[in-house]
Amino acid sequence: MAKTEYFELGTLSKPHGLKGAFHLYLDVDDPYEYEDLDAIFLQQGNEMVPYFVEDIQIRDNLNLITLEGINSLDATKDLVGLKVFLPLSALPKLKDDQYYYHEVIGYQVIDSNLGTLGTVKEIYSTGAQDVLVMNYQNHEVLIPLIDTIIPKVDKKNQTVHSILPDGLLEVYTENDAD
Repeated sequence: MAKTEYFELGTLSKPHGLKGAFHLYLDVDDPYEYEDLDAIFLQQGNEMVPYFVEDIQIRDNLNLITLEGINSLDATKDLVGLKVFLPLSALPKLKDDQYYYHEVIGYQVIDSNLGTLGTVKEIYSTGAQDVLVMNYQNHEVLIPLIDTIIPKVDKKNQTVHSILPDGLLEVYTENDAD
């Protein structure tokens, strides 16, 4: 499977103990949805390498995972820091008004005042909040992904509806006026 057929679940953040376990950082809303994992995929170079899960413990602030064949602290060193992936088919089903970030890539952004603006390029976290990255007139525009600015995503019509704050687009296009 190609990398586009996977979603990023989290990261093997550091070893735990001496027997090959890892601290598992999960970048998800509800970590408990993943407490019955049988296998994960780790990105090693350009490859997605499968690993069977021997044990996983989901706790509020500390998630631990043990992988089959990794049974010593020394065996963990090449895997620490690797991103953990699952196939898209493993994503929990969402309600109609919910969406996964990867789903909206390529959607049209339609503003309530300005009309059609551009296409969603990606969504990422800045640490403080998540932002939608849009291509607008050959400029990359970052739009805060909050309900007051992005009130609706229409999966059926592949559109993201926005109410942009005054001046947001100008921040990214003001050099064009010169």
